[in-house]
Amino acid sequence: MAICNAIQNMTKLSFVYHGYPRVVEPHTYGIDTKGHEALRAYQVAGGSESGEYAGWKLFHAQEMRGLQVLEEGFAGPRQGYKRGDKAFSHIRCQL
Repeated sequence: MAICNAIQNMTKLSFVYHGYPRVVEPHTYGIDTKGHEALRAYQVAGGSESGEYAGWKLFHAQEMRGLQVLEEGFAGPRQGYKRGDKAFSHIRCQL
């Protein structure tokens, strides 16, 4: 699983989500409380519908297009990260 590998290796991901390119630092991947495969990540570049390009976001995996694991790494958990994210009913991997 590319997303879990990126989390374990602390490497950034890029993908298109709702028509906007994104670059994120992945933190948690699993099944959210509504039954969707989801990724909790800190977005560091790109766009968004809300106009907030940076910050914590929850992405549904089935809506992510062109997922790529980048070579660029990140230093570790961002401020505000919580292990055991309550938005998930099942966590497959996390920092």
